[in-house]
Amino acid sequence: MREILPYGRHSITEEDISAVTQTLRSSYLTQGPKVKEFEEKFASYVGSNYAVAVSNGTAALHLCAMVMNVNSDSTVITSPITFAASANCIRYCNGTVDLCDIEKDTGVIDIEELRKKLAAAPEGKYDGLVIVDFAGYPADMEAFRGLADEYGLWIIEDSCHAVGAWFFDQNGTKQKSGNGHFADLAIFSFHPVKHIACGEGGIITTNDKALYQRLLKLRTHGITKDATQFSQANEGGWYYEMQELGYNYRMPDILCALGISQLDRVEKGIARRQEIARMYNKAFSENDIKVLGDSENKGHAYHLYIILIPNRKELYKLLQEQNIYTQVHYIPLHHLPYYKTLLPGDLNLPNSDSYYEQCLSLPMYPTLTDEDVQYVITAVLSLA
Repeated sequence: MREILPYGRHSITEEDISAVTQTLRSSYLTQGPKVKEFEEKFASYVGSNYAVAVSNGTAALHLCAMVMNVNSDSTVITSPITFAASANCIRYCNGTVDLCDIEKDTGVIDIEELRKKLAAAPEGKYDGLVIVDFAGYPADMEAFRGLADEYGLWIIEDSCHAVGAWFFDQNGTKQKSGNGHFADLAIFSFHPVKHIACGEGGIITTNDKALYQRLLKLRTHGITKDATQFSQANEGGWYYEMQELGYNYRMPDILCALGISQLDRVEKGIARRQEIARMYNKAFSENDIKVLGDSENKGHAYHLYIILIPNRKELYKLLQEQNIYTQVHYIPLHHLPYYKTLLPGDLNLPNSDSYYEQCLSLPMYPTLTDEDVQYVITAVLSLA
């Protein structure tokens, strides 16, 4: 029987194992030097001024919502086609979630639909946006920033799928997802199927020093040991202050060491993902199978490779019989029982609904061989 080909898979090298082993033999397992090293290297990679490593991508989103002061009076717009955490972070802070439909060709929020939604709303109804770089396709954050500024909105960029993704701005400059030039904050995930696999972990990037400093406190119970930030007299070398209610959202040195090692080869992994995508694209374009988010003018990071096909459910089962384990990303938020009770009843999201009826994520990870890719292609074409 052929080896199972899942939709995503991590890769651990001897260099990764050595990096973690060295940290295990060091004086720090958490709150040590590898955390800062990882943060600085990641910030440099995406082009942001600051990065704050945290326990996972959901924790990153939660802290972003907190520093943007989301509360029971806040209403925030995000995409229906995303993992629940993109919206849950707003609910954690008692905010209200609203949704905007996606572009049918990319899976990213449709900026023209968003423009209509904002124009039709009472002044001041909305506070912010959570924009998702879906499947690794980079949202045009310059355009979203311009629209957000018109309405006085902040932006959190959910770049969990988009390590290394980029787009060209109006000046022809390459802008990496999460570089902080357009979004107030951006977040990434280091779950095993992501580009950088740490087991768990996440990171927040920003160019705003004040937000950065507050994030550092909030990830550690709202506590600071920085004497320049004390509100009371410094009582000695042991002294610290808890200045607000935070969380234990730290990322340990062990995982940061793994992240540093994985970051060193992330571009190689992205290049392989793009090579695999070209193989899929060529085969499917010749057979009229629609692909989501293909573009030669943007740096697609291909966390996911998604086809849109009418007989999705049947194909899902048939491919599994061939040991090809595909996945559906995602059940739309407005289809989930929890959000059904909270979202406006008059939502009209035809592109999102149509997408969900047809989407299927095929195997996409750097260790897929050309033979594996051809096996998937042959199976899809024979069964579709």
